[in-house]
Amino acid sequence: MKLTKLEVEKIAGLAKIDLTDAEKKRFQKELSSILTYIGKLNEVDTKDVEPTYQVTGLRDVWREDAEIDCGKNVREGILSNMPERQNNYLKVPAVFKERNKK
Repeated sequence: MKLTKLEVEKIAGLAKIDLTDAEKKRFQKELSSILTYIGKLNEVDTKDVEPTYQVTGLRDVWREDAEIDCGKNVREGILSNMPERQNNYLKVPAVFKERNKK
């Protein structure tokens, strides 16, 4: 499968990377080569092969959700270990800041 320069530019845009013209030409060749190689998988007869979803034999292990009574002073204990608090809440640095309005 041969990729066009436009397709390489689209892939680069989706990846949010800027490419020089030389890089676009190089990746056009390299990505086309990779896709051609992967395309060979279509030539393999898998009609009688069952799908393999898991090969290690591991299973998900679930536990029951259970309410745990931590006592009356748990909240105060947690808050007492915080460097800053405001009323009965943990005070942390802002993650989102309001933009300056012009």
